[in-house]
Amino acid sequence: MVQAYNFLAAWQLFPEKCDFQSGTAPKSGNYKIESIQNGHALSISINWVSLENEAFYTQYNAIPDGELHPFGNQELADTIQSNIVNASTIETVFSKEDKTILTVTNEILPNGYMKVTHKGIDKEGENFINTEIYHKQLSVLPYASSVGSVAIRPTREGVIKHKALSAMEEQTNMQLDQIRQQIELLARQAQELRKRKELSMMIYEANINFKPQIGQVYHLYERKDGSHLLSLVAPQEWGGSGPFKQFVSTVRLLADHTWVEIAC
Repeated sequence: MVQAYNFLAAWQLFPEKCDFQSGTAPKSGNYKIESIQNGHALSISINWVSLENEAFYTQYNAIPDGELHPFGNQELADTIQSNIVNASTIETVFSKEDKTILTVTNEILPNGYMKVTHKGIDKEGENFINTEIYHKQLSVLPYASSVGSVAIRPTREGVIKHKALSAMEEQTNMQLDQIRQQIELLARQAQELRKRKELSMMIYEANINFKPQIGQVYHLYERKDGSHLLSLVAPQEWGGSGPFKQFVSTVRLLADHTWVEIAC
């Protein structure tokens, strides 16, 4: 089962990248592949939602040894045969009455996406090929999607699970968004504090000929020799360009003895 390692993940559907010749394309879906039975079998969980908001869910096991095995739901298929072609391809064949009704090929693409191809026969007896593209899922939802598969039918269990998962995802996304906003606020506060610290260090290293008062406004200048001076005189109050190389900023002393830049 080492060759199946690349497939063992929860995958999320790219609806816009899919191509369906049969059935209705879903608006969202997930596809989970797990290793079970001490690595001798694969568990495939499938969950998707149609454009009409109908939830579909199923789960089945496959033993990728190339041998025929009874399928769990005999109403859908009699046997299932799965084979790991190579490290990037798994092929699974569903048969009923000794006839192949669906072939599912899972392929890991060079960009890391998973391509799932369904080749089968629709209700009118016409051949079809449905292609789905997935990326590895980063959220906590553990299920997956496949529209063309005969192994998928809407169930009450699927509807219940989908509603629960949707509610869970909405709540966690809301909480994550709140945390993100808090992190952004803390980042802005940290940036502002860092700026105040750098400004304060510059001022305390400057030449100050008076005792600054908390809450008062002062003006910081750079001298021609590169040193700094804190002054009570505003830039517009100096005659001409003033005796300094340049004006740096107008500042106010805060109660914590840090300095903050203010607009002139």
